[in-house]
Amino acid sequence: MAKDTTKHKEYDSQQIQVLEGLEPVRKRPGMYIGGTGRDGLHHLIKEIADNSVDEAIAGHATDLWVNMLADGGITIRDNGRGIPVDKMAKTGKSALETVLTVLHAGGKFGGGGYKVSSGLHGVGISVVNALSTKLVAEIHKDGFIYTQEYERGVPLTPIQKGAATKDSGTTITFYPDDTIFKESVELEYEWVVDYLRHQAYLTKGLRTHIKDERTGARYGFFFEGGIQSYVKHLNLGKDVIDDDVFYVDKNVDDVQVEIAMQYAETYTETVKAFANNVYNPDGGTHLTGFRSALTRIINDYARKNSLLKEKEENLSGEDTREGLTAVILVKMPDPQFEGQTKNKLGNPEIRSYVEQVLAEYLSYYLEEHPAIAKKIIGKSLLAARARKAARAARDNIIRKGVLEGSGLPGKLADCSSRNPADSELYIVEGDSAGGSAKSGRDSKTQAILPLRGKVLNVERARLDKLLANNEITNLIKALGVGIEDSFDVSLLRYHRIVIMTDADVDGSHISTLLLTFFFRHMQAVIDGGYLYLAKPPLFLLKSSGTKRQYAYSDDERDQIMDDMIAERKERGTAVNKDDDRRKQAGLSDIQRYKGLGEMDAEQLWETTMNPENRVLIQVRIDDAEKADAIFNKLMGAEVEPRKNFIQTHAKFVKDLDV
Repeated sequence: MAKDTTKHKEYDSQQIQVLEGLEPVRKRPGMYIGGTGRDGLHHLIKEIADNSVDEAIAGHATDLWVNMLADGGITIRDNGRGIPVDKMAKTGKSALETVLTVLHAGGKFGGGGYKVSSGLHGVGISVVNALSTKLVAEIHKDGFIYTQEYERGVPLTPIQKGAATKDSGTTITFYPDDTIFKESVELEYEWVVDYLRHQAYLTKGLRTHIKDERTGARYGFFFEGGIQSYVKHLNLGKDVIDDDVFYVDKNVDDVQVEIAMQYAETYTETVKAFANNVYNPDGGTHLTGFRSALTRIINDYARKNSLLKEKEENLSGEDTREGLTAVILVKMPDPQFEGQTKNKLGNPEIRSYVEQVLAEYLSYYLEEHPAIAKKIIGKSLLAARARKAARAARDNIIRKGVLEGSGLPGKLADCSSRNPADSELYIVEGDSAGGSAKSGRDSKTQAILPLRGKVLNVERARLDKLLANNEITNLIKALGVGIEDSFDVSLLRYHRIVIMTDADVDGSHISTLLLTFFFRHMQAVIDGGYLYLAKPPLFLLKSSGTKRQYAYSDDERDQIMDDMIAERKERGTAVNKDDDRRKQAGLSDIQRYKGLGEMDAEQLWETTMNPENRVLIQVRIDDAEKADAIFNKLMGAEVEPRKNFIQTHAKFVKDLDV
């Protein structure tokens, strides 16, 4: 953001506004950080670091350092102005103690501390303080170092004025409270790396640094191109239609609008909208303005240059965005988000600002780059034809009742329960395993859908091809949710969908193809927590008599044998060290399963379908951006990224079945 040419106001206690007390935080932490699991724990880092990013956005800081300490704490430091330390008339405390102990106290409520801010609730640093066993604040300001230590939100000492310094900035060290975060207080290096990478993309000129004292790992980010670099990162491994990234950075009134975009030869759209560096997954007025301008300008250019025939209808917004990767970033004084989660931006004026900026500069860009314009419009025209073909295919399928619940696929062995919350669908590889699953299941709650061969790779297919594939349409039909425009996750017939494939290369491939389908076309099923992977056993260990044990990995097999050998020795059974380990353990046989089809109905139920014994892995999307990149790399049209991935990771694969 361009700096004000006028001298900025002093940042002192006059800019700190007090709204509310701190008491509720430890009682109901989930209200303030979303939960006390992994996400809530890492949200603490964000609350502190966002303040440093705000200093950088305001032009007062250039660097943000994060140090993960060996003793489980974390230090976050910036070289901004430093939190004010003078006494506040309203509270009788220092400004530092006020922002650390009072909710909604900060420089972000119109007191003049910040023009643009991401931390708009003003609860961040006080909440972190309340949820930490220990927090130490060290402020470099006005030529001195000031420190104060807290325990679970309570100051242990008054603020201490220490040595002289020429530096300025804020350093916060905190230790998450394990009585609040009972699951774990171990912070993840990769999470911090991803967070700092994004902040460096979104704040041009900001350098971010991380050091992990636990492992010695360290990393740093600086992107001179800002969101232009972000778009290039999102398109890594994709076949882009041109290396050039369209970029505009323009101020309208007191709002800064930044847009970067580039097209790739893919069928998916990746458009990310941010307000004051906060990601808005549900978009909002900035995204609406962007889409409106993009569709209008591309159609205007196509008409003006006779790339759209007179009788042809206009390109739809969906057509103009196929293969598009874009980042929209607006920075403004008073963003209005819908809901506490900031998922959607609501400021009505932002739509016209974004629309105005994109329309003006994209028109210039297309006029000055006719070759790129022709490629974009050519791609959009192909998308329009494919959309019409897909719509015709879908309408034909719907007309025949293929996707309706009344016309369930013949191969589906449905369950008798009609309550989705109690019902499970097993998607099973192969007819033989499907037969065993049908015989061994609990028919009241478990439905079986066998798949023949490998399903279509939807990463390389538009909707018309997808709906022409029998296995895909059978799956859509069984789930009952429709597809694309008609998709409605509330109609899902089963609240547990289990992908059950062989534990070999082919099985992994089929699982990946199905995961690609769900990620690209039914992401709401994953987001709802409905999708699982079954984990069938790799080994059956038979003892003398009828005793059987199942092992789900090589390590588990070895552990079972170790335990059995130790148990035999404790009982005084003679164990011959010259025998192989199978005999030492008293096992008559170890069977290595090559596939689900080798199991009879009883074994399949006992190991993989019985809720008492089975191992299910819930599929979650922790990082949609990373997932998008992985699916593009592994399942996309470009061979080179996939080849590089295989060459890099092949050495880590053990016991490969080919």
